[in-house]
Amino acid sequence: MTRIAKKKIEVLRDLGDGLILRRAVPTDTAALAEFNAEIHCGSGSDEPRPPMVSWIRDLMSGAHPTFRPQDFTIVQDTNTGEIVSCLCLIPQRWSYEGVEFGVGLPELVGTKSKYRRRGLVRAQFEVVHEWSARRGHQLQAIGGIPNFYRQFGYEMVVELHGGRAGGRANVPRLKKGAKEPYRVRSATQGDLPFIARVYRHGMKRYLLSAVRDRALWRYELDGRRKNAVERRELQVIETAAGERVGMLVQCWDSWKDAFGASAYELKPGTSWLAVTPSVVRHLVKTGEQRAARKKKKLHGFTFSLGTQHPVYEVMPWQLPRTRPPYAFYIRVPDVPAFLGRIKPVLEQRLAESVAVGCTGELKLSFYRDGLRLRFQRGRLAEVEPWQPEGGESAAFPGLTFLHVLFGHRSLDDLKLAYTDCYARTDEGRLLLKVLFPNKPSSVWTVT
Repeated sequence: MTRIAKKKIEVLRDLGDGLILRRAVPTDTAALAEFNAEIHCGSGSDEPRPPMVSWIRDLMSGAHPTFRPQDFTIVQDTNTGEIVSCLCLIPQRWSYEGVEFGVGLPELVGTKSKYRRRGLVRAQFEVVHEWSARRGHQLQAIGGIPNFYRQFGYEMVVELHGGRAGGRANVPRLKKGAKEPYRVRSATQGDLPFIARVYRHGMKRYLLSAVRDRALWRYELDGRRKNAVERRELQVIETAAGERVGMLVQCWDSWKDAFGASAYELKPGTSWLAVTPSVVRHLVKTGEQRAARKKKKLHGFTFSLGTQHPVYEVMPWQLPRTRPPYAFYIRVPDVPAFLGRIKPVLEQRLAESVAVGCTGELKLSFYRDGLRLRFQRGRLAEVEPWQPEGGESAAFPGLTFLHVLFGHRSLDDLKLAYTDCYARTDEGRLLLKVLFPNKPSSVWTVT
């Protein structure tokens, strides 16, 4: 990489030994693409280099609806001019059962091997956490390698990926002489309002989901390079007469060398039982064509739709293989503020429970600090920091409360792993169950 004149860049920190932490500029595109291809697609990776390069070029193009080139941080060795570490922050908008809020998504975190263990990633996280706070984000999320991001205040508390798979023998057969009742085709710009409506309806079954506006759907359809690693194929499901009934996102799945769906939703009033066999047959037929081009053998079909989805109820025996989910790391810098944000959800849960009209306190100890939630006639009147001094309603070591907050684990689940996680009172146990029920999430991040 050639050296860049200091007047053209914004240096954020001098890290010593000739290393500077700075914002990226558009002229960094080629070097950033090559750096990330080397770091993320090196030996041992299943990810080919060209799709990674295309993803970086898409992000740096300025066409992304929420991201700009200056949202990349770069650590540069001024002695050689090379990029030695980077990460970026991609703004998101998520929903917690209908309550929307901003989220910062750190991505593309990497450091050259000889520059590791110098705190370069930590320095960049400090910067992007500050950026995220200035943008009003209520939390940060990242899908990353096991354990690593806990050192920056993250905990793995939101379901990520997972799914079910079937083999060739599990494909529903079309009756002899019958015509396919539903067909799948590529989406067009004119389909986007329909896709958006169907998607919003489907996300109502989840605790957390990503919010997608018109600009994001347009970008998803045709804003990325065709071979970009993050590109998804938007499809429309329709009847033989051309009536649109659903949306599908199809992709090659390296799990079991199968072709499958990473999103599948139907409009209200449409039968999953009727449509799904046609969708499966489409996936297998398309997968066979893709496999032939890749000189591979198609082994089956997948639905990478998390742990819970209507399709699993429709064909449980035809999806015999299960892939357990991974998890998003989540960081909540201000838990009282986030609880205040989702106050309408918490009050609605109370109103529909045996604790309707509750007046009292829920004191949560995190051992070093804690929270006090005060309820008045079923309303959340106050959420404030609380210093544990006995009299807690329940206790959660470390960041374990985030599992409960995001419906990932119940108090009873956590007690199996953490003896010092407990409810001290029956009222506390009940309120935790009512306010924070177990519920799956489905977050299709905007990258």
